Amino acid sequence: MAEGDRERRLAAIVSVDVAGYSRLMGADEQGTLAALTVHRDAMASLVESHAGRLVGQAGDGLLFEFPSVVEAVTCAIEVQTAMAARNQDIPDARKMLYRIGINLGDVLVEGDDIFGDGVNVAARIEALAEPGGICISHTVHDQIRDRMAVPIEDMGEVEVKNIARPVRVFRVLTAPGIAKAARSPWMSR
Repeated sequence: MAEGDRERRLAAIVSVDVAGYSRLMGADEQGTLAALTVHRDAMASLVESHAGRLVGQAGDGLLFEFPSVVEAVTCAIEVQTAMAARNQDIPDARKMLYRIGINLGDVLVEGDDIFGDGVNVAARIEALAEPGGICISHTVHDQIRDRMAVPIEDMGEVEVKNIARPVRVFRVLTAPGIAKAARSPWMSR
């Protein structure tokens, strides 16, 4: 096994974070934590139904691993749809919106955790997503473009913090609130 006793494998890595979490906590710690717990449980169920697994959580951030890019993207769309439905009757200032970033990359496995540049890229891509949105790397796009009929917008090469090379990023336009921006059933520009 390479890298000492650590396994290495290719994985679809999904990074999830709450947009405006500090503001939400500042306004209502108990309510925000209660909502976060309910949302995490809902996400966990969706992730499991797509053969994914939780590999890390810290504060409002979650990291999931999937053996399939198609399952990862499908799950991310379902998560954003479910979260939009949960937010429907909540005042705008209290809505919990998630940013999701997805990368396909080689990871090092240690116990139940995954590490490596692939994980870091997923986290940096997640930071580029709009609240309620999903961004994917070019490696993910290459795998789904002929397998999924989802509208995609090419954001171009993006310099991201602490990553040596620019990353080509795409925005998935089927996330709630973003889908109306799509001009066709499939868009890759």
